[in-house]
Amino acid sequence: FRHVGLYDRLKQALRNDGYRFRAPQSPLPWDRALFLNLTFWSAREPSDVLTSRSIPADVVMHAAWHHLARKNVASPASADALFFGEAIASAFDVYLVGRLLGHAPDAQFLESQVPAMAEAAEAAGVDEAGFEAMLDSIAKDPERAFEDLRQLLFDAGTALVGAGSVDEALETLGAFAGHRFASLLHHYELSNWVLYARAYAPNALTPDAGGRALDAELRGAKVALDWLDTHWLGDK
Repeated sequence: FRHVGLYDRLKQALRNDGYRFRAPQSPLPWDRALFLNLTFWSAREPSDVLTSRSIPADVVMHAAWHHLARKNVASPASADALFFGEAIASAFDVYLVGRLLGHAPDAQFLESQVPAMAEAAEAAGVDEAGFEAMLDSIAKDPERAFEDLRQLLFDAGTALVGAGSVDEALETLGAFAGHRFASLLHHYELSNWVLYARAYAPNALTPDAGGRALDAELRGAKVALDWLDTHWLGDK
């Protein structure tokens, strides 16, 4: 990740704020750490559980985006704010895939991410050639891929949290079928996002003006990641 300039700034943001991870005294099985992270994740305070006392670089960046969202969104506990932060952190993984494919194709991150993405795409009906074409498009413009996926995840989350039935949810999902990353939608933990928002976000079904305004800022930016770099990581 040395060629990814944002990595160092994201890491430094965590250091500057004294961010802490939860490290086990002895190695923790990956499935148990995943269970704890998905089930007991908190929007209000850091709760990232590691499998050991080492921190993978992509985990540092993912945690940093969540941390920055908590700091920069006026009402961080609203449903819109939750989906906004989740969408940024998750879409950044696709940006990293695009950057690494051309610079570090043997990276361990790709070994874990790409097969999982391929499995989701295949389950959605995308053949091998179609998935390869998707990866090629991501590698050609990682910044655009980030923003396209971020918008999809935010739109899907904010729409699904208000669905009142199975039929309504199915219709909502169908509305995104034409999106370039629709086949990756279930690669992300949308169920957890929606259930967490419904359980913990006050007025979960009420749009949050602050969160929607930030979303609009990113949609209107020439390069969304540059906007985030300037306003969340640079001198304001």
